[in-house]
Amino acid sequence: MEPMPQTPPEEPGPLRRLSLAELRRRTSMKWRTYPPDVLPLWVAEMDVPLAAPVVRAITEAVARGDTGYPTGTGYARALAGFARQRWGWDGLAVERTTVVPDVMLGIVEALKLVTRAGDPVVVNCPVYPPFYQFVSHMDRRVVEAPLGPDLRIDPAALEAAFRRAAAGGGRPAFLLCSPHNPTGTVHSAEELAGVAALAARYGVRVVADEIHAPLVARDTAFVPYLSVPGAEDGLSLMSASKAWNLAGLKAALAVAGPAAAEDLARMPEEVGHGPSHVGVLAHTAALRDGGGWLDAVLADLDDNRRLLTALLAEQLPAVRYRPAAGTFLAWLDCRPLGLGDNPAAVFLDRGRVALSPGPDFGTGGAGHARLNLATSPKVLTEAVRRMAAAVA
Repeated sequence: MEPMPQTPPEEPGPLRRLSLAELRRRTSMKWRTYPPDVLPLWVAEMDVPLAAPVVRAITEAVARGDTGYPTGTGYARALAGFARQRWGWDGLAVERTTVVPDVMLGIVEALKLVTRAGDPVVVNCPVYPPFYQFVSHMDRRVVEAPLGPDLRIDPAALEAAFRRAAAGGGRPAFLLCSPHNPTGTVHSAEELAGVAALAARYGVRVVADEIHAPLVARDTAFVPYLSVPGAEDGLSLMSASKAWNLAGLKAALAVAGPAAAEDLARMPEEVGHGPSHVGVLAHTAALRDGGGWLDAVLADLDDNRRLLTALLAEQLPAVRYRPAAGTFLAWLDCRPLGLGDNPAAVFLDRGRVALSPGPDFGTGGAGHARLNLATSPKVLTEAVRRMAAAVA
């Protein structure tokens, strides 16, 4: 009798493949900022091996000596195909795109196109700290529109901020974070259409940071801002950087709505010299051929959200956490623990776990900390154990 064929064991997901010892060999910011006894769950790097199509694109480029200057529309065409397949959006026109060094530098250049020095830029706080840093450094004023208690856009607060921004004259803008960092909120089509309507009413130009767009749970729809009615004069910044862990391979795309095409055409030609050619090749391969790998990451993140919820309920029940559908970030409300404005400092000092300090995210961040979920269940479990011990 012939033996039954054996089913090969299922390969573990990307977040389960690397040991802590392997990860500590990395020399990036995540692994070199703190001493080796600290578990780093702060900066937005993922603990994953690179997707095979990305590795192939990079190694083949190096083997060819193909390390010159970037050119062509391959990245934009790959993003347009990804948007069509993943989001059902057929409105990303390659001719209304341009390559920029990365999303934040692209945001700076986009804001320069639609605002002038001294103009106000509205943000939904708490929000990604570089929004404050980059906007201030380019001589614009930050105007805060706090999220609601449900961590979603509060239309009344946004309208009040738009009214204040428009009252001073000038050319106000709204820097939209979608999906939102640090909360992980994925804005709905209705919410985004409401943003567009308010922006039109008050003469506010919208620049959308959509870097986390591919990182949305499979039961939730990501809605590109430029796809909603009224967003025709918007600008969006997109990249494969976060979803495929390519921060060190610089490349992103600025995308214009139909009514913003002339604005984008004024982007200085030298901005396109900043992206890495190898980065463009890597991002293109990720968007074109890395969908299966991304699906495996999304499944791992779903598991980690459930795991974190269970771990906190068991060991740190006072910490309030709402699992979100977007990003690989967890926004922890630690105020009931009585650890002051910066609980991350306590977890680092007493527990040797590095989180991102809540106060860095602006109004609404005090008493909070941001945790990076893109790690193995083993590391996540040990991190919560240490955090609980730190406040015991």
